[in-house]
Amino acid sequence: MKKRNMVNQNWKTPKVLFKVFLLFMCIIFLQLCYLALFPNIYGINMDQFAKGRNTVKQTLSAARGNIYDKDKNVLALNVTSYTVIAYLSESRTGSNKTPLHVVDKKQTAEALAPILNMEANYIEKLLNKKSYQVELGPGGRGITELKKTEIEALSLPGIDFIESHKRYYPNGDFASYMIGYAKEMEVENDKVKTTDMKGELGIELQYDTLLRGKDGYLEYQKDRFGYKIPDTKEFRIDAEDGNDVYLTLDSNIQRFVEAAVKDASKASNPEWMILTVMDAKTGDILGSASTPSFDPNKKNIVNYQNPLISFNYEPGSTMKTFSYMCAIDKGTYDGSATYDSSKIEFADDVIRDWNKIGFGVISFDKGYEYSSNVGASNLIGKFIDKKDLQACLQNYGFGKKTAIELPRELTGKIEFKYPIEIASASFGQGITTTAIQQLQGLTLLSNNGKMLTPHIVDKIVDTKTGKVVYESKKTETKTLIKQSTVQKMKDLMYNVVHGTDGYTTGKPYKIDGYDIIGKTGTAQYVNAKTGKYVEGSYIYSFSGMFPKDNPEIIIYAALAKPATNSNISMQQAVRNVISNIATYKNMFASTTVEGNAISEKIGSYINKNSSNIKNELENKGIKVVMIGNGNKIIAQYPRVGEQILKGETVILKTDDTNIQMPNMIGWSRNLVEAYANLTSITLHLNGYGFVTEQSIKEGELLQPGATLSINLAQKYALS
Repeated sequence: MKKRNMVNQNWKTPKVLFKVFLLFMCIIFLQLCYLALFPNIYGINMDQFAKGRNTVKQTLSAARGNIYDKDKNVLALNVTSYTVIAYLSESRTGSNKTPLHVVDKKQTAEALAPILNMEANYIEKLLNKKSYQVELGPGGRGITELKKTEIEALSLPGIDFIESHKRYYPNGDFASYMIGYAKEMEVENDKVKTTDMKGELGIELQYDTLLRGKDGYLEYQKDRFGYKIPDTKEFRIDAEDGNDVYLTLDSNIQRFVEAAVKDASKASNPEWMILTVMDAKTGDILGSASTPSFDPNKKNIVNYQNPLISFNYEPGSTMKTFSYMCAIDKGTYDGSATYDSSKIEFADDVIRDWNKIGFGVISFDKGYEYSSNVGASNLIGKFIDKKDLQACLQNYGFGKKTAIELPRELTGKIEFKYPIEIASASFGQGITTTAIQQLQGLTLLSNNGKMLTPHIVDKIVDTKTGKVVYESKKTETKTLIKQSTVQKMKDLMYNVVHGTDGYTTGKPYKIDGYDIIGKTGTAQYVNAKTGKYVEGSYIYSFSGMFPKDNPEIIIYAALAKPATNSNISMQQAVRNVISNIATYKNMFASTTVEGNAISEKIGSYINKNSSNIKNELENKGIKVVMIGNGNKIIAQYPRVGEQILKGETVILKTDDTNIQMPNMIGWSRNLVEAYANLTSITLHLNGYGFVTEQSIKEGELLQPGATLSINLAQKYALS
């Protein structure tokens, strides 16, 4: 019996081990149940955790919409560029039979050097770096599709490209403050970093959301090698590309305005200048330029405020138009009534005219023609009072935004209380306005007493469907002034420009044969920091329209603090713009004005003698490109009836089949496309702007089915 007890006692250790094992298995079973039955384990959602480790979320970028002028000429767009990289590590090739890294570094450098415009020794130095890959900069950064194709044709192992997109403005410094610019920036959505563009000025800022569109994404499960797992679901939200915005700008008129402002700026070196042209019947802005300006490609910006809408300044005597308008419309005005123009006193303050001594006793009509401050001051109390003036200026759009489709518009300040302040306000001192308000106010005279809302946007188009999602319409107020007031003001403004008296202020703006009407302005310049007038410094301005009886164009210009202390450069700028617009639109009978551009209506040259037509056009100052040397013209560009200015180009195709390639350097994109259409050649265009390179050399015979590759760049890139 004792022996059995000893045996039983020996089984105690296995029992303990079994119990421990059983407890361990229970714990594992409970843990397994916990893992299987509960979605959250220790506060972590295991389903999401698993998917997160194996899920790829790829952003599908939306293409930013383009910006066009009213004739569909592109003003802003996205372009693709590439950065050349070289893989240096042998590990990239691995067991692959074809090398995937740079093998012969010297030969690779020598092959790339002429294409990238870099020294072969420098490229070879980059290729000898101890790294997995290198970027071949600076020549390999931002290269074009054409250069990329050229490099790919070399079949160099280890050479690859990184694709990127940037916002490009093909015309450079052209309507910069209207278009604005978009800046590349890095954004993070759902922990995924991507490069996006954000508008920061002008239309790019105002319509940033519509232009940007909406990014999509692709989500799928990956294996350990990074590939999509077969038969697993993928979730895809397609990107919605941004809309295209069409502006009211006429690129021809914009070109006239840009050139005039640049010439005036060179001549007088002002602190700033603005010149804007508006359609008198619709309120559409046709052209607007200012200085200093900037190139949105370079972002060499001095001032981030658009002078058209974001500069508040004392307008000076252009405000007399609205003071007189108020008095005339009230019905109390008597233009033949006289006053002493020597001075007018308000307690301790005295107002005198610009010549300091006045013009003697003159009529109020003459006071407007001579731009008499004393005359405008005398309107107050004699024909209108403070409440009348304040109500009129507010009704005419001053002191509030015009609602033009541009960001950061200011309201100006129309406040006056004391008699001297009221008198000063009547001739544009002590109050502030914006240039766009001056333009808007003048539409009262061009639109039969109803004021128009200014527009810079013509329409917005959905790029996917082509549907117009927004279209600006003529927006006008109720009738604010009588037709008799409109006619009287036009007569007064006509005398300002066409009057023959010695004191008539607008005579420098007169152009023979053109019935321009307008009003000049000179305001003392205010130092923005001190708020005080700067002695001897002025803001000169001109507001006008033409033709007189049925105005089509409104123009406003202002020149601030020119170094020459003269507004002669602005006068010439305004005259040049008016002359060019008038000839471009064929508004007057005369086609030439002081050597300015000539507008020629294109006729039909088909079946006519090529030599005769060529000589005829060249005698008119028009450039001619001949396709072939045949005697008869069989096709032409531009089409019959289109207007062309002196210095522009006509293409004439003859009945000769032997066609030599012309020198296209400096040609516009439109002209190249027209040539390709007329010659039936295949055209590959790279970039935007003007031709810098052509694949077929000048003088070579064009072969049937030839392909022409063209590089284009903005104007400043041309040498």
